[in-house]
Amino acid sequence: MGLIPAGFACFVQNETPKEKTQTMTRRSCASPTLLVVLCLLACLSLIGSGLAQDAAVEKPRARYAVMPPHLHPAIAPPPASLQSWNGSFTYNGSKYTYNMVGAAPSANTTATVTTYIIPVKITITNRNGTKTTFDPSHVLSNGKTVTNNTLQSPLFDATTTYVQGGVNVGTTQYIDAFQRANFWGTVSSHPNSHLLLNTTVLAEQSLSPSRTYGKTGSPFGFTAAEVDINWFDSQIPTLITKLGIQPNQFPIFLLYNTYLTQGGCCIGGYHSSEGSVSNPQAYAEATYVDHVGAFSQDVSALSHEIGEWADDPLTVNFNGNNTPCGILEVGDPEEGFSNFGAFPYVLHGFTYNLQDLVTLPYFGAPATTSVNHWFSFQGNSSLFVCSNGS
Repeated sequence: MGLIPAGFACFVQNETPKEKTQTMTRRSCASPTLLVVLCLLACLSLIGSGLAQDAAVEKPRARYAVMPPHLHPAIAPPPASLQSWNGSFTYNGSKYTYNMVGAAPSANTTATVTTYIIPVKITITNRNGTKTTFDPSHVLSNGKTVTNNTLQSPLFDATTTYVQGGVNVGTTQYIDAFQRANFWGTVSSHPNSHLLLNTTVLAEQSLSPSRTYGKTGSPFGFTAAEVDINWFDSQIPTLITKLGIQPNQFPIFLLYNTYLTQGGCCIGGYHSSEGSVSNPQAYAEATYVDHVGAFSQDVSALSHEIGEWADDPLTVNFNGNNTPCGILEVGDPEEGFSNFGAFPYVLHGFTYNLQDLVTLPYFGAPATTSVNHWFSFQGNSSLFVCSNGS
């Protein structure tokens, strides 16, 4: 009888206590095989939950974040700084200034930023002591690793032609096409204006958060790592120093099937800056999720973060470019739409999902600033000034 687990004894109602005892004993002894099977199933269930899902059922909220810059007056400013330019617009009688990456569209020149993709392998220790890794070196169904598939996406490959509402804004990288459309009122007569990313993949880095800061979960129906954003962000300065990255360069920390958390799941990516007050180092983080239709699918989160870095790098205006809507975050107003605001682009036989980004008129600039007077790169007609915040 030592094999009988609690809760498995059967009782028949309307029997005397004696009859209950006899009935329970009779049934328990009559089915020892069944009891053993039930015990084994219970044990396997516990083991499986420790491996696959380390968290209770949760209600995820798909979102992105902006982390406050971590700047220190005592840090001497590095000699090289991120190339950027300043602009302004007036809305309802108030002037709003902004600082963006690259060169002013009116300069009619190409700005190229050295960009580094840094794959980060996350290792989670499960409750039962086993470990689960989430590694960007994972090989996808198309035979490419997560990292290589990212590198060959329209974010870095410049062979896609973008025609927005009948207007050809260029054959180029996705964020450059967006920025050209963003300032088409100027770029249309200054066609050599470009913002390009010259990208190299650096050595993979490994992080292993303690169980306080990292666990596995299943917020969208598949196993994912869930890592505290403050813990992750605290690792960035060490990695930037270790890799010798300078403020005139743009590091991207690429995760795989990993959501960051802050009072709950799930953050697909964020951007921030750190280092010297007078010459901050901008950086971004994004996850690559390889589940169709899921939040942060393939490079959608990364397109969001690079777009926001380009238009609000948190360097000169390290508290964010101010607008009537809040800080100038071009991705956030689109994340609540179908497919989390992403649109499909086929390149090298793979369908990438790239998020739509709002243009400057959304924040109150004259409509003539952007292509077709649109409020977003993809022409989202449901938008108006500050309609979805920032």
